[in-house]
Formats: sequence, C-alpha cells, structure tokens
Amino acid sequence: MKRFAGWLLAAPATALVVLCLLVPVAATIATTFGEAKGVFSPYIAFFGSGFRRNVLWRTLEISLATTAISVVVGFLTAYVVARSPGRIKSILIIAAVFPLLTGVVVRSFAWLILLGKNGIINDFLTWIGVIAEPLSMLYTQGAVIVAMVYLFVPLMILTLVGVLENIPDDVVQASASLGATPAATFRQVIFPLAVPGLIVGAVLVFTGSFTSYATPQLLGGERQMMMGTLMYQRAMVSFDWVGASTVAAIMVVVTIAVVLVMTRIARRLNPMAT
Repeated sequence: MKRFAGWLLAAPATALVVLCLLVPVAATIATTFGEAKGVFSPYIAFFGSGFRRNVLWRTLEISLATTAISVVVGFLTAYVVARSPGRIKSILIIAAVFPLLTGVVVRSFAWLILLGKNGIINDFLTWIGVIAEPLSMLYTQGAVIVAMVYLFVPLMILTLVGVLENIPDDVVQASASLGATPAATFRQVIFPLAVPGLIVGAVLVFTGSFTSYATPQLLGGERQMMMGTLMYQRAMVSFDWVGASTVAAIMVVVTIAVVLVMTRIARRLNPMAT
C-alpha cells in the first residue's frame, strides 16, 4: 500500500492537468485532421503559403532574439543582485519585480508612447540635435523585441537570483585561491552551476515570447505579425477555426521542439544539469 501512496496523492493533480490541459490541446490538434480534403491538408495549406511561413519564421526570430538578450541581461543583473548586501538586495529585487505588477497591455502601450514619432525618445533625440526628423521605430521587429525583453527579463532575473544565491562563496574563493582568474572562475565554476536556472529561465522566456499576442499586436501590427496574432485573426476575424487550430498545433510542436533542443544544448554545456 505504501508503494502506491505517492501515486494516490498525485492522482487528483494529475487528473486536473489531464482534464484542463492535455484534453483541450489534444482536442484542438484533433480538429486539424478531420478535413475532407485530406488528413494533412490544413498543414499543407499552411506551409504552402509564403505569408504564413514568413510569420512562423518571424516568430522564431523574435522569440530566439528575445531569449538570447534576456539571458544575457538577466544573468548579469541577477549576479549583481545575488552578490549585493541584504537591504540593497531587497530593493533591487523589488525594482526587478515591479514591472510585473502592471498588465502586459499597459506595459506594451507604454512603449507606444516611448517609440512613437511624437514619442519621448524621438522628441529627446530631436531636442539634442541627433536627428532632424522623427524616426520610424514602431511596427518593426526591433520595437517588438525591445518590448518583449522588457516584459520577460524580470522572469529571468527571478529565476536566476535563487540559483546564484545558492552558489557557496567557499567554492568561488577556492577557485581564486587555486590561481583561477575571475574570468576562469566565472566560466568554470559560476556559469556551470547556474545552468539549471538558465534552462528554466530561457524556457519561460521563449515560450512566453513565442505565444505572445498583445505586444506583437500593439507594437508590430500587420507588418510584424506573429503566430499569436495570426491565430487570433484566423479564429476571430476569418472564423476559420480549423486554420486557427492548425496554427495552435504548429505552435505547440515548435515550442516543444525548441525547448528540447535548448535543454539538450544546456545539458552538453553542463553534465550536472541532467
């Protein structure tokens, strides 16, 4: 009986996940295989369209760029936070978490005010004489990436702070006492021990970026359409539920594939992360 106690305790949570997550996802994917034109006709139609392929590729580009920038910025920031004294550390963590207290739409809309032709950045650059005419910064990949990084860096910081705090100072000091330079200590000690946190943070940032809707819609518009906005358009504008389900299914498969690749790369960087 004791052998099955753990399974019995986990059964309610498992049933809830299956009922609320796996079944809806499976049902959504199943609708894409019931077409009279052919089992794979929705997928053939999707990848046969140059516009839709471009949307998928653009979404991957923006998501991977957002993840890479967030990893670098988040790691450096988390390292500073983790090594700060107690009171200063608390203030820095509050500052990092503060953007999460506002909604995604509000934070994305703020970038409209910053990046618009009559926005704060253009007004400032014009005032100091750097530019003669306002720059077109909205509805570009750069605008979407900047806003995405702003949205997801706090998640990366929070994920890494706990990991970096748990690295014993004795290990770092031992590395220095054995003659390792600060760069070598970082490369051979700190970074490998932080890999598990990097894996989790990168997965959170990538999945959030790849499935994002509000930020690409507000800052990218039709020019920089991503998979989330394409799915909304298929479902709520064109009422093409099979097309929307196809987009959703492709998003699920691509997300799982990229996460597995990222995890595999991270495990090669650090065998202890397995």
